[in-house]
Amino acid sequence: MKQSSNTKNIAILGSTGSIGTQALEVIGENPALFRAYVLTAQNNAELLIQQSLKHRPAYAVICNEKYYPRVKEALLSTEVKVLSGIEAIKEIVTDPEIDVVLTAMVGFAGLEPTINAVRAGKDIALANKETLVVAGELVTGLAKEKKIKILPVDSEHSAIFQCLEGEQNNTIEKLILTASGGPFRGRNLEFLGDVTPEAALKHPNWVMGSKITIDSASLMNKGLEVIEAKWLFDIDPEQIEVVVHPQSIIHSMVQFHDGSIKAQMGLPDMKLPIQYALAYPGRIQNSFKRFDFTQYPNLTFEKPDIKTFRNLALAFEAIKQGGNMPCIANAANEIAVAGFLKGGISFLGMSDIIESCMRKIAFKAEPSLDDYLNTDRETRIFAQNLIEKIPLRTFTN
Repeated sequence: MKQSSNTKNIAILGSTGSIGTQALEVIGENPALFRAYVLTAQNNAELLIQQSLKHRPAYAVICNEKYYPRVKEALLSTEVKVLSGIEAIKEIVTDPEIDVVLTAMVGFAGLEPTINAVRAGKDIALANKETLVVAGELVTGLAKEKKIKILPVDSEHSAIFQCLEGEQNNTIEKLILTASGGPFRGRNLEFLGDVTPEAALKHPNWVMGSKITIDSASLMNKGLEVIEAKWLFDIDPEQIEVVVHPQSIIHSMVQFHDGSIKAQMGLPDMKLPIQYALAYPGRIQNSFKRFDFTQYPNLTFEKPDIKTFRNLALAFEAIKQGGNMPCIANAANEIAVAGFLKGGISFLGMSDIIESCMRKIAFKAEPSLDDYLNTDRETRIFAQNLIEKIPLRTFTN
């Protein structure tokens, strides 16, 4: 049950990841406003146990069922109910006590739980960008039907969301998504052909999980954000611009039809957009470090190099084609990133995998949920076969 009528019960899907752990920090600092009602993890049973002992959620769900006995035993002395498996996650998001579902699961796995939560009338704090990348039309259509809010947690989309507050009657001319450029900004193809996963995981500004960090290094993260922005803000891809901003202080901007631009600024700290989404429509005081203009006398901007970092161009191509093409690009990217992290392909090889899948997997202009699920499955198999069968030298030219 709720601690008080003013307390929001939060379900955190992916509580042991980067977003999930920071969300728990926000919740822990505001116990009168939020309660961690559901915590879920894929494999990190030990951290899920620690979080459950500290925050005492109503439910803890470990997706990998082999860890269920360990979690169950560790929480026997508490009132926390322990569940396991993806079906349990898909079911628990419909619990009538939940107010907001924070979807922070990595990748395609977050799609079906998010859809179930929307169907159950839950507001969504969206950190799993793949949900809208894969099935944006389906998810946003359901959200309108159920009259629920999708509150962006990505720093870029949170920035745009904040810039649009109070501007409901004004026409958007352009959305400007900022990108740090990642650890390889300014590097050429020759350099990128030899980079290691260790080097790619060293982001200059943000601390994130390994998958999103690699996506940032390849600019695929920005490509996925372009697709997500199209659905979040109901705007044409041609009205979305990406600008490289190495300092990561301006998180994104909106240009209106009179030419004026609004920007949201702040230090690179994910706790702020998380807090904003959970507390919306209000703002709550915090002790986060404040931005000091004198420490950043130069804010710079440049065009992204889409010839070298092809993933961004591929993402724009995918959303312009529409249908299940973004689903194909996303699935191929997830397999390619995993292959790169394991040393199976080169950094540049990830783009080759994505492009091959976009050319070979059957296109569907008006996909259903089953079509998305089948497309994802087929693309992953095809991409994995490419990694296993094509010699490494193909990816290191």
